[in-house]
Amino acid sequence: MQRIINFILRNKNTLLYALLLLISFLLTIQNNDYHRARYFNSANWLSGTVYNSYTSVGQYFDLKAHRDELLRENALLKEQLYNMTGTFSVEMDTSSLDFEVLSARVIKNSYANPDNYITINRGSSDSVLQDMGVISSHGILGIVERSSSNFASVQSVLNSKSNINAKIQHTNYFGSLTWDQQDFRIVQLEDIPRLNPDPMKIGDTIVTGAMSSIFPENIPIGTIVNIDLNQAGSLYEIDVHLFNDMTNLGQVYIIRNRKRPEILGLENQTNDD
Repeated sequence: MQRIINFILRNKNTLLYALLLLISFLLTIQNNDYHRARYFNSANWLSGTVYNSYTSVGQYFDLKAHRDELLRENALLKEQLYNMTGTFSVEMDTSSLDFEVLSARVIKNSYANPDNYITINRGSSDSVLQDMGVISSHGILGIVERSSSNFASVQSVLNSKSNINAKIQHTNYFGSLTWDQQDFRIVQLEDIPRLNPDPMKIGDTIVTGAMSSIFPENIPIGTIVNIDLNQAGSLYEIDVHLFNDMTNLGQVYIIRNRKRPEILGLENQTNDD
């Protein structure tokens, strides 16, 4: 104890200077919008870099699992390719396709909060912007909410603000996919009318609908595990078990709809009229 006291007395000027410097730094951030913004941008960059490094070490030991998953995806793609009609070339022009797909890796993920987010290692420098869809090989994960140069924050489907157009597979009846914050394995499909003539049952598959400009139609979401009516008895309330294990996310894909700006521009003109 005496050594600590002697150290403080011997270096009291240096320690006092460091304390005053810290206080002035905090006051500058608190009272100056520019410095506060620079600080939080730097903090986001630092935390993203740390999470990225941590995840890279962990995923090094999971290479076999990732390799097997990639092999399964390649097998599925080859199966779809071999069943296509017409010819295919590895040098085909993809610029005319509606949706562009970019791979990414999850470096941080939450699933136990009311509003959960996923951080991925792609950002604006990779043309990843707000309102792009994010999926895995099993189904949808969420929508990009904001991005920095090298990272993006994704609003998970396990988020109280999440609202995604979805439908019962092989039907045209669609509703809103939400989350009641109760179970990270279960989300809710709402607003399906009771007058729906298409029969549905436990075990039916739920997919993305055609009313979204973010996700392509028919991306898997999950299966029906419970069907109820709302209090008015006019709409179904459906519990959907997600295909994705939201506690264990690795490789993901970002989807950009090249025609979304045109769609939104047309809708805005219609609303203005």
